[in-house]
Amino acid sequence: MSVSGEVIMAVTLNPALHVSYTAGGLSADGINPVSRPAYRAGGRGITVARVLQAFGHDTVVAGLAGGAGGELIKEDLARTGVATAFTQILGEPRRIHDFAGPDGQILRFGEPGPYITTEELGRFAADYRRLVMSAAAVVLSGSLPDGLPAETYGTLVTYAADAGVPVFLDAGGEELLHAATHKPDLVLADDRRVRGDASLGSTLIRLGAGAAVVAETRDDLVRVITEGQEWVADVAAGDVNVTTVSARGALMAGMVPGHLLGWSWPDRLRHALALAAVWAAETEGSDQLDKTAYEQLLTKVSVKAAA
Repeated sequence: MSVSGEVIMAVTLNPALHVSYTAGGLSADGINPVSRPAYRAGGRGITVARVLQAFGHDTVVAGLAGGAGGELIKEDLARTGVATAFTQILGEPRRIHDFAGPDGQILRFGEPGPYITTEELGRFAADYRRLVMSAAAVVLSGSLPDGLPAETYGTLVTYAADAGVPVFLDAGGEELLHAATHKPDLVLADDRRVRGDASLGSTLIRLGAGAAVVAETRDDLVRVITEGQEWVADVAAGDVNVTTVSARGALMAGMVPGHLLGWSWPDRLRHALALAAVWAAETEGSDQLDKTAYEQLLTKVSVKAAA
């Protein structure tokens, strides 16, 4: 099922370095001893690349990374065979610190991302346009770091479209609405990130997106809207929050091969939702995909045309 011989580029402009500790207990008095840290690369685009790689697709992660944290992100991805082509910047990536207590509770603290200069953005744009020329598809995912305008994703969509490369976008807020006018092939959104619009998918199509995939938090449904069709999918008798970072990245990853191979929308949705459910259930830090569980879940994904 892999897209043989073709590389899918996953772009993460604001990658994160997850730093995990195990704590014996947490107290406001004195110093709380913790284990030595474990490091893992994170961010929605990196999740996309991990899932695609685990399912046998050739991937490369591009984006912005610098400093010691950037090197740790590259090292972590290299250990799992995911190729990287980051543009070097001066600032350190944001770090997300996880402290796991003996009762299983995890406290999570997130740092702000780096500020990106105009010169750094210009170098990334040149690297991106070069990489796009040899890509089968481009996936743009996640938040924008400080210093980048909301129009950034729209410009990157245009560069890919000009090269004849399909482009998939997972963003929120103003960045999503602006980029939709540049006609990406598919956008992924959820009803938390763009508020005040009861028909988000239709709005994105009207703005110019080829297809809109909307993850609905209330009912754990995934809705696909195109110019002439609308489909609704869910995992029957399952409890899958399709808006978590891991499930969302896997959902987007699952949409790409079906587009490139010309699958029907029901088949794309079954594949993507089964992937999202399996990946979300994996142990944190795993890069393995339980393909047996995936095959079983394919039969449990309900897809129907919207009324």
